[in-house]
Amino acid sequence: MTAQVLKSLHATRAQELRRRLREARENLGITQIDLANRLAKPQSFVSKFETGERRLDVVEYLEVCEAMTLDALELLRGI
Repeated sequence: MTAQVLKSLHATRAQELRRRLREARENLGITQIDLANRLAKPQSFVSKFETGERRLDVVEYLEVCEAMTLDALELLRGI
């Protein structure tokens, strides 16, 4: 695969993960502020990873899932 194809694939996967995290938060009735408080982070932290301005590392991803009582592996299935 070319670098461009890999970059495009990665972008699609990243977008899908962001969409799933945002939808899970919204379906639980949790605001960005609520989630940020659970994580002891500023609201901008949640906003930035939901919009793709910043990425979550693996540990942060697990913490976000735990804060919303989500199954981290299930959320990743199919991406």
